[in-house]
Amino acid sequence: MIGKIQNDLKNAQFARDEVKVSTLRLLLSEVRNAEINKGGSLSDEDVISLVQKEVKKRKEAALGFRQGGREGSAKREEAELKVLESYLPAQLSNEELTKIVEETISEVGASSTLDIGKVMGMVMSKVAGKADGGSVSQIVKEKLSNKS
Repeated sequence: MIGKIQNDLKNAQFARDEVKVSTLRLLLSEVRNAEINKGGSLSDEDVISLVQKEVKKRKEAALGFRQGGREGSAKREEAELKVLESYLPAQLSNEELTKIVEETISEVGASSTLDIGKVMGMVMSKVAGKADGGSVSQIVKEKLSNKS
């Protein structure tokens, strides 16, 4: 996956795609930092996890800029977000995610909101990279609060 990002960076440089170049350079920098911290190279799953963190940062930044009345900065964050999202696996639909949450609740035998942690842990391991933690949390809370 790192090779694909590096290749896409080269192509973006030739195409003079400023947003893509800066976004991919930042992503590769984050990858190198993570490799240094880990003391070795990263797996594709590690890189996907890193991309998800960067996506989350962009979403929060865009929201903050928009609330602060800085529409131009928000649009730039959203453009970077689109570049980063292209490196994530296909995201699960809300229906697919709800089905996985419901199956996990019955597997774990969860019966109240006290079991959120157990359910979240199992669901996140099942959907690794294919769903946002916030969406999973929202569905889990909704399903467990209905059981109480």
